[in-house]
This record gives sequence, C-alpha cells and structure tokens, in this order.
Amino acid sequence: MAYKWSVREIPAPSYELAKPVQDRLNRLTKPPGSLGRLESLAVDLAVATGRERPRVRPAGVLVMAADHGVARSGVSAYPPEVTAQMVRNFLRGGAAINVLSRQAGAAVWVVDVGVAVDVDPETGEPDPPEVAGSPAVFRVKKVRPGTADMTEGPAMSREEAERALEAGWEAATEMIQAGIRLVALGEMGIGNTTASAAVAAALTGWPEGDLVGLGTGVDPLRRQRKLQAVRRALALNRPNPGDPVDVLAKVGGLEIAALAGATLACASRRVPVLMDGYIATVGALAAAHVDAAVVPYLFASHRSVEPGHGRILRWLGREPLFDLDMRLGEGTGAVLALSIMEAAVRILDEMATFDEAGVSDAEG
Repeated sequence: MAYKWSVREIPAPSYELAKPVQDRLNRLTKPPGSLGRLESLAVDLAVATGRERPRVRPAGVLVMAADHGVARSGVSAYPPEVTAQMVRNFLRGGAAINVLSRQAGAAVWVVDVGVAVDVDPETGEPDPPEVAGSPAVFRVKKVRPGTADMTEGPAMSREEAERALEAGWEAATEMIQAGIRLVALGEMGIGNTTASAAVAAALTGWPEGDLVGLGTGVDPLRRQRKLQAVRRALALNRPNPGDPVDVLAKVGGLEIAALAGATLACASRRVPVLMDGYIATVGALAAAHVDAAVVPYLFASHRSVEPGHGRILRWLGREPLFDLDMRLGEGTGAVLALSIMEAAVRILDEMATFDEAGVSDAEG
C-alpha cells in the first residue's frame, strides 16, 4: 500500500467532459486537429477542472525558498548566502521571475520555508526605478533555517518534512482562496538540484549519474562532487522508496517538500499545477508518490537542460510545451507557458463554430 502523508481526498478528473469538449473543438472554424497540442491541452484542462469552458486566470507563481546544508560542500557554483539575497531580489521585483510574471500578468508569491537567515522585506536599499513595482506577496512559514548536510546524516526530521508539506499545502490553499485558478510552481535554494537528484533517485531507483546535472552551471569537476554527495547521502541515510516523506526528510529539501504539499493542495481543489523545471518537477514527483491521483492535474511547461528532468516528465506522462535550454528555476519556464495555457482555453471558449460563423464545413 502506498504511503499517505495524510488522508485528503483528491477528486477524480471529469473524463466524461473529454468527448463534448473535443466535439466542440472539431466544430470550430478550422480543420479538425489543426491547432495541434492546443486542442489536447484544452481537453486536459477541462477534464482536470471539471469545466467545459475552463479558466486559467488569474494565475500565480508560488516560489518556495529554502537553504540546503549540502551547499556547504561546494556542490553549487554560488555560495549559500545567495538564497536569502535572491529572496530579497524577488521582493524588490528585480529577478527574472518578476520580469516574466509582469509580462505574463501573473502574481508572484514567495514563501520562506527554510531560508537560513530571516528575510526582512523592508531591509535594504530603495528599489531602483528599473525594478520597482509589482511587489511579490511574501509569506514566512519557516520550518527550520535550512536543512542539515545530508552527506552527514538526515537532511531533517520526519516531523519537519511533514511541517514543510503542510506549509506548501497552506500557501497554495491561500492562493486559491484569493482567486488564483492556476498555480505555477517555482523555487529558490542554493544546492537544491543536488537534493532533487537524491530525492528522484530514491523514489525511482534510477542511477544517480542519470539524474545529476550541471545545475547553476558547475564545471565537470564540481558535477562529480555533486554526484558523490548524492551517492553518499543515499548510502548513509537509506531512504525508504515506499515512503515519500522518509525520502524528503532524509535527502530532500524544505522547499521540495513544500512544493509537494502545494501540488497536493491544488489537486484537491481541481486547480491545475504548472510545473517549472527540475526542482519543481521533483516536488510534483514526490506528491505523486504520496498520492498518484495528483498526476492528471499536472502540466509541464518546459524541458530543462538538467538530464533528469525529461526522464521524470516521461515517468509522470507529462509532455512539456517547449524546450528553450532553460535551467534557471524560480518558476520562469512556467510563467512563460501561461500564454500557451490561456491560448488553449480561449480557443475553446471564444472561437466560433462553423454554424455560428456561417462558414461552410469540410465536405464529407
């Protein structure tokens, strides 16, 4: 029997809507299937939301932030203090996720679930004009100030992993109650590609070498250091692949657990989840191991250059919408995909049928 973090009902998708939605798409003023994956995306969104005319607006990106003890082992090209510095950058509106979210018209919510220092959004220099405006919503749900070094012992306790799951659940629930109809997953945490590779290896049994990439842009020598760290952590902690909370506690990250909790919360309310890159997808993978019923609510924005990302997407049965060689995280790929998601539902809702437009259909 699969482990359950908690008994929280996830409704079954409305597969009965697939036919009427596809029938409408076939009656629109175009050759059947000519809009390709936009059409199948519209069907999938209808099935997930339970609405023949689904909506994806207002949309928001949920950026979970936390530090990792393993980062002190030199597995990243950037020092650990960058996590807190980037959270401040998010709150000032100066990061890539802020720029792309402004373009996409998406709200940015940043959640501190485990940053090593306390982030005061009022601290720092005044915003320069080029990054001012559109401040992010900030929530502090800190479980602990970063994980321990997983190469020396468990990253956190089981109780802390469960609290991080709960923090993600609560943050996503608050977003949905505020009116958000689609949640994009983002993250920030120096060292989190190392933890993500460990979680993915533990849950799937795949070789660690297939899951450890260059992350923030490390050189091959540092990638080897990452790979050794993942192998040491797995050998030392021996996470139970049948118990995803045990995996998250022993080799995971606070933000990864929070992403899993957010995914479960969205699925429980039939809100589509738009996965970003490697770390966000590993969070969704952990959620799917808690309850496989989340999978129909998952949508993949892009395929990152991390070698394990495409493999996990295939395991989840999710086909990414594009591949732009991205590897930033933060939710940047997910917010870029919002326009495609919106295009799919607007085609379904706003395009005229042959009868409505008075246009002759194809001859039989």
